[in-house]
Amino acid sequence: MFVVIFGRMSCPFCVRAKQLAEQLENAHKIEGYRYVDMPSEGVTKEDIAKTAGKPIHTVPQVFIDQNHIGGFSEFAEYVRDNDLLA
Repeated sequence: MFVVIFGRMSCPFCVRAKQLAEQLENAHKIEGYRYVDMPSEGVTKEDIAKTAGKPIHTVPQVFIDQNHIGGFSEFAEYVRDNDLLA
């Protein structure tokens, strides 16, 4: 599994999503992750909406193996539901 997180460093939920991905990587539950700082990389919510196939209103936006998961809450729920962390 590879995780991609689109966010902003000023966003506390984005920071939490990144920390969760780091925990998963350290526990060898994912192959890795990439954090995309949207402002510095010129990525807009509209760009993400095209990939996700629906409007995006908040960040972070998390993709696992190119499948749109949602925001931090959905990411944490996915991790919990799939028993990825003890």
